[in-house]
Amino acid sequence: MIRRLLDVLYLVAGWLAGLFLLAIFVLMMLLSVGRIVGFNIPSGDDFVAWCMAATAFLGLAHTFRSGELIRVGLVTDRIKGRAKRIVELFCLVVGLFSVGFFAWHAVILTWDSYRFNDISQGVVAVPLFLPQLGYSGGLVILFIAFVDEFVHALKGGVPRYEKPPPETAEELIERAMQSGV
Repeated sequence: MIRRLLDVLYLVAGWLAGLFLLAIFVLMMLLSVGRIVGFNIPSGDDFVAWCMAATAFLGLAHTFRSGELIRVGLVTDRIKGRAKRIVELFCLVVGLFSVGFFAWHAVILTWDSYRFNDISQGVVAVPLFLPQLGYSGGLVILFIAFVDEFVHALKGGVPRYEKPPPETAEELIERAMQSGV
């Protein structure tokens, strides 16, 4: 049940990131057409920037779990057996502490913005904790994903973020095309 709940959490965060990406498109189109017809969206650039931050941070956990987050596998791809497991666990611990550090401070920043009633300085006054929720929430969900993977790897499981090597030349070409290589 917890596994399903976590997978739903990562998927929902990914969908939210997609919705914010769609919001960026809509806002940019409205701003572009608005210039031509004399229509302006107050603080439109601010809203686009906040949507970009939400897209980036909310998409991290889903991207990590899908094996699409950029990783440097130059060393880990060449190591086999127990040594590879130790290196993977070490990398997960480093990632866990790094993401945990940033998530902790992002939550504190968001909480302080709420507590002190920080308001944006644009034309439209927006409580700053609202756009910061995408940033801090995305980092907290990424931290949960790292904890999830660390526990899974600690129990002896193969990291779920690591895709198996391609079995055919067509699969290798397909992966290269999807990654933009």
